Amino acid sequence: MLVNLFRLLSHLPLRMLHALGTALGWLVYLADPGYRRRLKDNITRAGHGARLHAAITEAGKNIMELPFIWCARPERVLPLAHSDDWPMVQGVLDQGHGIIFLTPHLGCFEILAQSFAARHPLTVLYRPPRKAALKPLVEDARARTNLALAPANLAGVRILLKALKRGEPIGLLPDQVPQNGEGVWADFFGKPAYTMTLPAKLRQMSDAPIVLAYARRLPRGAGYELYFAPFEGDLGDTPEQQARAVNAAMEKLIARCPEQYFWSYNRYKIPAGVTAPATSQAERP
Repeated sequence: MLVNLFRLLSHLPLRMLHALGTALGWLVYLADPGYRRRLKDNITRAGHGARLHAAITEAGKNIMELPFIWCARPERVLPLAHSDDWPMVQGVLDQGHGIIFLTPHLGCFEILAQSFAARHPLTVLYRPPRKAALKPLVEDARARTNLALAPANLAGVRILLKALKRGEPIGLLPDQVPQNGEGVWADFFGKPAYTMTLPAKLRQMSDAPIVLAYARRLPRGAGYELYFAPFEGDLGDTPEQQARAVNAAMEKLIARCPEQYFWSYNRYKIPAGVTAPATSQAERP
């Protein structure tokens, strides 16, 4: 039923879906105290509290645009994505080492993957849904030509590494909370967050450069502007230094349009089996 609903909604114009999303964002914010508290706390901690109202509406748009992005025909979706940074990306690809794209939960990261896959093969890491009813949406609806999915487990990491060794790019959401043993504690907007160590490991094993990316949602359903920039920080030597360097890069990227970050995500939760840092106020899931 959920798949059919998404397919039905996908026929609506993006502008209308974003209008519905604005209403949905406020409805959820007002109706769910836990959601409201987390969104407000996270955006305030990051120093972007002045964008709270805009963030509420953008969160709703993020949900309501998914039927369009996942289920509408590519001829309707892809023309809405634009970028002035393709030459830089192509230049990195021409080096033959692949690319490790790091994209936070910022803007419409789903359109980013589809747009790139329309030009080059791309493999993205994803977390398989726990509920079977969501599997057709998360997996089947995301499937596109040149776009491969790698599950967030050891088998998926092997898939990513093989793609890099073929000189193909991969995509990761570095602000996604990893499982026990797959991350370290590193500050994210001034608070310890369990952070994946995979980007630096893949960089060391493949020599692939890291490129930061996000897709900014344009007003009134006008589409998306895709941004790409080389990672210019020093990763450091230890997993903790590397995780902090990645988090710092994500903080700078988010500051470019903080209202479009997914602040309601429980970024500071403590995964099962992970010991909290001594000074942490992180939340149990």
